[in-house]
Amino acid sequence: MTAQALAGALADDGRRRVFAAIVLGAPDAATVSDRTGLATRPVVTAIRRLHDAGLVAGDDGDLRVDADRLRAAARTSPPARPAPQPEDRVLRTFLRGGTLLGLPAQRGRRRVLLAHLAGAFEPGVRYPERAVDDTLRAWCEGGGTDHVTVRRYLVDEQLLARERGVYWRVGG
Repeated sequence: MTAQALAGALADDGRRRVFAAIVLGAPDAATVSDRTGLATRPVVTAIRRLHDAGLVAGDDGDLRVDADRLRAAARTSPPARPAPQPEDRVLRTFLRGGTLLGLPAQRGRRRVLLAHLAGAFEPGVRYPERAVDDTLRAWCEGGGTDHVTVRRYLVDEQLLARERGVYWRVGG
């Protein structure tokens, strides 16, 4: 049983009430129905679903919580989330909804952001200055910097190369 399956089994209010009644010692569907105030049919359905999820063991008249499976589920650790990368933090700070809010003052952070923006250009493709400006203008519109400054930084950081008004992405 995974944590997700456990959460899914207990996501319904009625199933939680039925589970609580069984935890508190209700041995059968009739007793669960009396203690929860729920009709018999929804109680039987909830018991079946809790049984299928592995939370409840036994038959009607001998209902009990499957403590061994609960302990096993508690021991299984959820999949590890990848640690946020510093690059992600820089992008979240300076980009919002595809708009460049500004350029970082620190060169390393600025380089991360510029490398991300350079990804808008295909390697090996040559772009006229107007196409580069249009692409960068889309990033800068409504933000805190202008597309000409970004273009200059991309060239200065050797992420884009320029010759006679034609630009191309450097590297891969």
